[in-house]
Amino acid sequence: MNILNDGYTLMHEHMTLDLSRIKQEEDCRLDCKEETIRECRQLYELGVRNIVDVTNTGMGQNVPYVEEVERRTGIRILQSAGYYKEPFFPKEVYTQSVEELAENMADQVLNGFKESSSKAALLGEIGTSAEAIRDSERKVLDAAVLAHKKTKVPIYTHTTKGVYAKEQAEYLVSQGVDPGKLVIGHVDLIGRIDYIRAVLRQGVFVGFDTIGKENYLLDEKRAALLYELDQEGLLAQVVLSMDITRKSGLRYKGGRGYMYLFTHFLPMLRDAGIQESHIRQMLVDNPQRIFS
Repeated sequence: MNILNDGYTLMHEHMTLDLSRIKQEEDCRLDCKEETIRECRQLYELGVRNIVDVTNTGMGQNVPYVEEVERRTGIRILQSAGYYKEPFFPKEVYTQSVEELAENMADQVLNGFKESSSKAALLGEIGTSAEAIRDSERKVLDAAVLAHKKTKVPIYTHTTKGVYAKEQAEYLVSQGVDPGKLVIGHVDLIGRIDYIRAVLRQGVFVGFDTIGKENYLLDEKRAALLYELDQEGLLAQVVLSMDITRKSGLRYKGGRGYMYLFTHFLPMLRDAGIQESHIRQMLVDNPQRIFS
């Protein structure tokens, strides 16, 4: 059984988000519902039928808000259970045990969110910092392992600019996470083909999921990396997305918007020599395998 609709899947997005309290930036409060709905309707016209929303507890998760976006656009939006990273953790991460945190996550998958009958479809985005994997972050990783074993749903991680991607993959797989249900996020940002190969050797999926964020890495470089992976037959382990987290990322504020991946980045991949069937693999087949 597969919970995804037929069509393209964006594997790492946020329909709503609020990191403004910590970041002290109003732009980090993604609460522009009508503009989000408008862009999602345009995505539907481009063939997008699923969006994985990795906003979780501590990130301003708003389940009814996302349900309305889903209802008004016709796109299936999968919501997440979990905790993000320092300094965005809620108090319970520090006061509860690993087992209690795991039970919180599993409960949202098996029984649904408190404010809705909807159920979480994955554990994400589970993150680590750039400087170190902090004790609290390790605690959440361990809780995600337990919740994954109980629920069998995928885990989608956050790496800070790709740092600790290899360590995340090695640790989670060693703890019994099914590599076919594990996506290591933001691996494109590391920008090094040798490192990306090392992550992929663990049998996991990687997210090239910051498409359009050229302040971190030029999209031409992302396209070149994907071409190299394609030549080695490794696109079967890659998923795509944009990870828009700010109002300024949407078109009404002058940003590139969600459509950019389809209107600008996919043409780059085609120009680089990546076949249409391999583009479909990243946007359709691989997500279907992860959620099957």
